[in-house]
Amino acid sequence: MHPKNRRRKNGSAMKMLGAQLAHFRKLAGYTQESLAEAALMGVDLIASIEQGRRPLKLDQAIVLDELLGTKGALQTALEFMPDVDRIPAWAEDYVDLEGEAIALSWFENQVLPGLLQTESYARAVLGNKVPAFDGDQVAGQTAARLDRQAVLQRKVPPTVSFVVWEPAVKLSLGTEADYKEQLRHLRQCADLPCVTLQVLPLDVRSHAGLDGPFTLVETPDHQHLGYTESQRGSQLISDADEISILAQKYAMLRTQALNAEDTKSLLDRLGE
Repeated sequence: MHPKNRRRKNGSAMKMLGAQLAHFRKLAGYTQESLAEAALMGVDLIASIEQGRRPLKLDQAIVLDELLGTKGALQTALEFMPDVDRIPAWAEDYVDLEGEAIALSWFENQVLPGLLQTESYARAVLGNKVPAFDGDQVAGQTAARLDRQAVLQRKVPPTVSFVVWEPAVKLSLGTEADYKEQLRHLRQCADLPCVTLQVLPLDVRSHAGLDGPFTLVETPDHQHLGYTESQRGSQLISDADEISILAQKYAMLRTQALNAEDTKSLLDRLGE
């Protein structure tokens, strides 16, 4: 399910915890700015926690409880928060996270990553949906996918690593001209200063990504999250143990894949 089509209730645990923080802050006589300064946190972070768009972390709760004189109330609320509600509304919108990320690590084995797709390729991917999208849906989602690519052109872009399984690179969706255009675009993206692109060869004898594609995200406040998609849904992962497992998989995939220069050589040959 696309994040935009999902709605969290306003009474979710993260929103409730954020509202409690705002209440305690006001009772203690702090503004968001003064509390951020005292806690050595960003104003945007305080605001996002209060709005339920960022999770409150344990070390932050300890500092805030001390400053606000709340005697461990925030720590206790965080400790007993149901796991299902530790992902707030913002966590359902991966696209927002992607747009703000300072680092992305992306393994793909089905199609090329959305950030690297041409318009024709994106249309072909979306045109293969079953049940079929109508023309307006294909056009709208193609435009949205292309808009996301602006993250690679930010003044300070994220550091982005892609590992793509070779069958996805050789999947020639659309016309032959569309495929060649996509290969040329992929090769150009491989030269971007913020991008490292590696192809995992089809004849590799070890493959750490057999469980499917995933993305690792580092946010501006250095939270590490994971994101996965399946046939009928998506999941954003915040559990530290699960993130560690994905990070281990990704590290292994990078050692199993062609290095960046060999990947460029492969793309040059395919594009001939």
